Amino acid sequence: MTGAGADPEAGPAREFVVEADGGSRGNPGPAGYGAVVLDAATGETLAEAAEYLGVVTNNVAEYRGLVAGLRAARELDPDATVRVRMDSKLVVEQMSGRWKIKHPDMKPLAAEAARVFPPGRVTYEWIPRAENKHADRLANEAMDAGARGERWSPSTSTADLDTGRSAGGRTATDGGARAGSGTGAGTGAASAARTGAPGAARPPAEPTTPAEPTTPAEPTAPGATGSAADPTAAPGASASDTAGTRGAEADAGPPAARGDATGTPGPAGGRRAGAVEGQAAVGGARSASGGSAVRDGAGAAGPAGPEAGPRPDAASEAAAGSGAPGSVGSSTTSQAAASADVRAARTVASPGWGPPDMGAPATFVLLRHGETPLTPQKRFSGSGGSDPSLSAAGREQAEKVAASLARRGTVQAIVASPLARTRETAGIVAARLGLEVAVEDGLRETDFGAWEGLTFGEVRERYPDDLNAWLSSPDAEPTGGGESFAATGARVAATRDRLVAAYAGRTVLLVSHVTPIKTFVRLALGAPPESLFRMELSAASLSAVAYYADGGASVRLFNDTSHLR
Repeated sequence: MTGAGADPEAGPAREFVVEADGGSRGNPGPAGYGAVVLDAATGETLAEAAEYLGVVTNNVAEYRGLVAGLRAARELDPDATVRVRMDSKLVVEQMSGRWKIKHPDMKPLAAEAARVFPPGRVTYEWIPRAENKHADRLANEAMDAGARGERWSPSTSTADLDTGRSAGGRTATDGGARAGSGTGAGTGAASAARTGAPGAARPPAEPTTPAEPTTPAEPTAPGATGSAADPTAAPGASASDTAGTRGAEADAGPPAARGDATGTPGPAGGRRAGAVEGQAAVGGARSASGGSAVRDGAGAAGPAGPEAGPRPDAASEAAAGSGAPGSVGSSTTSQAAASADVRAARTVASPGWGPPDMGAPATFVLLRHGETPLTPQKRFSGSGGSDPSLSAAGREQAEKVAASLARRGTVQAIVASPLARTRETAGIVAARLGLEVAVEDGLRETDFGAWEGLTFGEVRERYPDDLNAWLSSPDAEPTGGGESFAATGARVAATRDRLVAAYAGRTVLLVSHVTPIKTFVRLALGAPPESLFRMELSAASLSAVAYYADGGASVRLFNDTSHLR
């Protein structure tokens, strides 16, 4: 076929294969892309492009690589047809139109890629990472150059030779000029065909840094009500036991009886962004060699960088007695407990059966605040009551969960409800982890109106009709103009979306209350509103939900109280 506007006597249009890739050492972190244009008939490398991008996310780098590869192909022949091959399932499915593009950072990049060639001239194919080594090497070369404060240079690239592609056509150094670096998004790929004229490559562009990291698409709720199962859910991962403090105050509603890849080795031995192996919802430090490009999500090391393995911090060891002179047995026990903690967290956060190339999820570790004086009495305590602080037992619980999270070592940010009990709990954990606490009003507890401070029995005695209506319908409000569960659900869903966007690929501790935490879980499972009455959530318990780029959500943990024993 010939492209639009092509000379009908020029013969059939050329066909190219574009292979593109991108990586981020931190997600977001120092990132780069690589793209190669091949002759579809001979496999000959015709052009290459690579660029260091500064600090962006893995998905942004992948899209930038796609745009650069398409622009390089267009410079070779604007009338060509192109077959794009990438190991990013997300990009391939979104550009093929099978997955929606919901995040605002993705939409302009996808639109730019779609404009390079007329519709119908580009097809997309997913390939395993092992078959995308050429582009992967280029991306790693660009990131390595950026780490040295340099720009990627086509004259020093060995990607073509390293991947053995030169055997199918001219080699990377047989007199043909490589493509230079391109911006990929905005200024066009600075790529050059192999014309045999040395120096044909354009100079690399300056590294650019998108203002915002990419984030997973708006999460949906697969699972419990007949919708498609979440392919990323970990097989065999079950809810944690519910032992521990069971005196759940009624800030969830009725009493407890009703429920209150592995990457391809890079040129410097690093690992490419994309590995989600060994991630932990609430812990599990992962080893990584220097210069590796590793997705930074659940189980990734904190902002200071990855460590060689699970290691309790000094404060954790001291608290466990490992620093006491002569306490060999205590030290061994502490280390064994820490290792078991990490192993358990890794098991809970297994990536499951889903493809590893969707990127690290945004992982919410959901911590219910510690006990208040109202908790053992099982009194309604929402956002419209006396706003009690933690009791002595509640502060002890917060210290214990702080020590546990410090051993696991993967929480990268802390966000808390504005109420006193959650802010106090978050402050204790933050002091142990060395993090700041952000306050999010959407995490506050339901307003229980006139029921605040009352027990379930007292509410039934005083407001039986209102209570029965509340138990029967999520739209019913507590007496006196409180907040319905439907209203709470809408608020939590909006908060979830904001936080998923703000913490893409990261692990964030959300310190909240019974109803919001149960609602996060309910929405992730696609469960009906009445499921709120069928979950029990203990004080200072941990739950976890991961949100993926395809919109899927995976419940990783529920009501874990093992740290309180």
